[in-house]
Amino acid sequence: MLESLVTEVRSFYSLRELDESIDENVLQYKTILDDYSQWLGSLLRDSEENHGDEEWFKELQNSLKSGGKSKKKASSEWISLKGIMLSAEKRGEAEILFDAIEDINSKIDQLRNVKDSIETLKRSGLGKSTVYIVYIHNGVPEKISIRHDKGDEIAEKFKFAAHISASKKV
Repeated sequence: MLESLVTEVRSFYSLRELDESIDENVLQYKTILDDYSQWLGSLLRDSEENHGDEEWFKELQNSLKSGGKSKKKASSEWISLKGIMLSAEKRGEAEILFDAIEDINSKIDQLRNVKDSIETLKRSGLGKSTVYIVYIHNGVPEKISIRHDKGDEIAEKFKFAAHISASKKV
């Protein structure tokens, strides 16, 4: 299980340290993804004989073949109990695994995007004596505040670099 809190603020004393933390999270997510994929595959193989002709089974297999891109219909097999959904069907178990796999794939993509941003920061030459205060939401860094001994000078450099970047996209 991932050790990250749902929401946290962490300080990193180098971009390399932040980069390594992200690599570690990606590795953990991939391990969990592999476990859930095997579990789902086994569940589907075991269920094929009894449920292979059912619409939900075909939809789930099509979603898996398309990499989760096609939208599944909401199942009516769920019962709401004080804000939590319950199911006693194989379909419910399969839906939980499928949803978890989709979510983990999304987290891995988000973390890869953050790594790209870190590479851009590395090229900006912020130097040593920099602390990166990182807001992490649902396991993914979303905001980075940069604290440096030369605070105002670095802030101006960063604003200038960001402005140049934005004007290139226009």
